[in-house]
Amino acid sequence: MADGLIDILPTLNDSSTSGGPLYVKLQRLIETAVRDGMLQPGDALPPERELATIADISRVTVRKAVQGLVNTGLLVQRHGSGTFVAPRSERVEQSLSHLTSFTEDMARRGMIVRSTWLDRGIYAPSPEEMVTLGLSSGEKVARISRLRVANDTPMAIERAALSIHVLPNPELVTLSLYAVLAEGGNRPARAIQRISAAILKEADAKLLEVPAGSASLNIERISYLESGKVIEFTRSIYRADAYEFVAELKLGDSSEISGAVL
Repeated sequence: MADGLIDILPTLNDSSTSGGPLYVKLQRLIETAVRDGMLQPGDALPPERELATIADISRVTVRKAVQGLVNTGLLVQRHGSGTFVAPRSERVEQSLSHLTSFTEDMARRGMIVRSTWLDRGIYAPSPEEMVTLGLSSGEKVARISRLRVANDTPMAIERAALSIHVLPNPELVTLSLYAVLAEGGNRPARAIQRISAAILKEADAKLLEVPAGSASLNIERISYLESGKVIEFTRSIYRADAYEFVAELKLGDSSEISGAVL
């Protein structure tokens, strides 16, 4: 409940309170209220006018403090409803040692998975898709783009492209792409992934329900069949606050690390 926050707001102007601009001091009080459990995830903050009156500060100061905490992800604003303490995201670890689908990975954790489709259809390939998938002129690609959700938390945006020879009907993919590919004898056997850090733009941040400018993990994956043929080209955007990748590394023998500086 917000009662605890209301109780400590009058201390904002006390000389004993650490220095800095008033909006920064208000941010610290709200952060303290969340850390100490006076405000729980999902709790609503009092209206802007009420906060300003109790703390004896201007509404402009309140607005600046709240917006700053929205930008950091501590608070969320819902149009027409108010400002709330953001839900805590349980971080999910995924091993980089095994090639699994998102659906398989979440199912092993007992999480309920669903997808919101953003796009699903047949298109003329981009130059990059033609080169990566080894397509000839005139061939088409199947594209599937979706928001992946686990236990009602948006986790990732996946945008995949495949030759129509392995996925002639994208509508067949309802939950797991790899399950559909396996049915046709085209499940990937290995993949190369490149992971980079990025900042979320407004459209993707809105889908993932985090503030624009939040950190993301961007993954480019090229998957191969046993024959070595490229079968899948996927670009994914993962929430950095809810997902982390783990890899087991082993030290090679002396011949493999000759010349290395350790």
